[in-house]
Amino acid sequence: MGTGSHTSTRGSAVNTSALLSLSSATPGTFTSVPTPSFTSTHVRHSTRKSTDKISGKGRTPARRAVAPLAATAAALLLCGPLAAAPAHAADQPGGSTDAVKPPAHMSTVGGKRLGRPDTQVDPKPGAPALPKGLSGKSWLVADAESGDVLASHNAHWQLPPASTLKMLFADTLLPKMPKTKTHKVRLSDLEGMGEGSSLVGVKENYTYSVHDLWLGVFLRSGNDAVHVLSAMNGGVPATVREMQAHAKYLNARDTHVVTPDGYDEKGQVSSAYDLTLFARSGLQKADFREYCSTATAQFPGTFEKDKKGKKTRSSFGIQNTNRLLTGLGVEPYKGIAGVKNGNTTNAGATFTGVAQRGNRVLLVTVMNPQQKEPNEVYKETAKLFDWGFKASGSVNPVGTLVRPGAAGADHPSAGGEDGHKHAQASVSTDNGGSGGMWTAVGITGGSLALLGAVAFGVHRRWPLPELVRRRSRD
Repeated sequence: MGTGSHTSTRGSAVNTSALLSLSSATPGTFTSVPTPSFTSTHVRHSTRKSTDKISGKGRTPARRAVAPLAATAAALLLCGPLAAAPAHAADQPGGSTDAVKPPAHMSTVGGKRLGRPDTQVDPKPGAPALPKGLSGKSWLVADAESGDVLASHNAHWQLPPASTLKMLFADTLLPKMPKTKTHKVRLSDLEGMGEGSSLVGVKENYTYSVHDLWLGVFLRSGNDAVHVLSAMNGGVPATVREMQAHAKYLNARDTHVVTPDGYDEKGQVSSAYDLTLFARSGLQKADFREYCSTATAQFPGTFEKDKKGKKTRSSFGIQNTNRLLTGLGVEPYKGIAGVKNGNTTNAGATFTGVAQRGNRVLLVTVMNPQQKEPNEVYKETAKLFDWGFKASGSVNPVGTLVRPGAAGADHPSAGGEDGHKHAQASVSTDNGGSGGMWTAVGITGGSLALLGAVAFGVHRRWPLPELVRRRSRD
């Protein structure tokens, strides 16, 4: 698929025949595996700063073979998932402390107020105050069904996205490959990864299913899995072009894609607004919802001989790096259902999450908290979720999440009441047919507006995995 082309599955209503029960892997079902080996040709050399896996402090790597570093990282990644929090580049504190001011004028996609710097909120009498101590360079709270942006802070500031860009990667490629398809990994598939990349443990000359690889992408933020899927898609350059085209289709105009995995590269940027659009689009897809809400799983390992000399393939446990889902270092968030976290030297910590309370579903994105405390991005996300659930109905929207395609691009600059009225008009003018622009899909008993093909319309129920349902009742 070349630049600018899109499969018919994008932007279409969710197929009812695809509504299958989801299931998270059961915690505690893990087996050990020898540390995979990695050759130095897998990872490209770099002189820019990357995140130190052990200490989390920035450092400047020398140009040298990185096999020992990759092997060490793999050993850390493959340790028991219920032990101490795993250390790797995609989930460690870090990032620049240089609090550069946002541009005075930013994109106004979704509303004029979203293009203004600093915090934007329009409370009604009695509305709860925003949480204190928010230090993210950029953040956004949105109602996932209506698309109303309840509050934002530098929503369109173009910043490095880290692994949250993998949401766009998944939203772009998931419809193209059946999960049962298998691929034998070649050495060339793993070349070009950035030094310090997070790895799930993919090995050359071993065969993996597409399902295995997506688990590696979503749970371990594995750049090795991303590169193999990109190779299956025609290579990294082709994948980057398709991701950029899909971002344009979603009207995510702040995003410039350089790598499919979100690794720091010059010119690679996105925004809290765009990342929220990616999450909202991805959550339309059944596989996306399954993977991003899975807490633990088994990943294929090496072939080993049993006592009778028969070779069998081992597996090892992997755990989602989304700590609001797993509860590593922070309290698991009530009703959390994904989606993606990330961390690089340039981006700092980034996170987009979706959660539900009752019939209300919210999306929250936080980029690069300047308070450098452990798990700060998750703590600030949880605070914004709490505020959003309390504030729903007591604040006027300051903007809206636009629709995909030309109709979304032509959406008038929504600000406060005008934008809200336009969104409501979209609902009231829908004819209820299957060709509606939006499709609302229930998550745990409510409904979640997800991307379709003309206006709001078809409502369906979609239960999340039992892990999330349990946490919703806590």
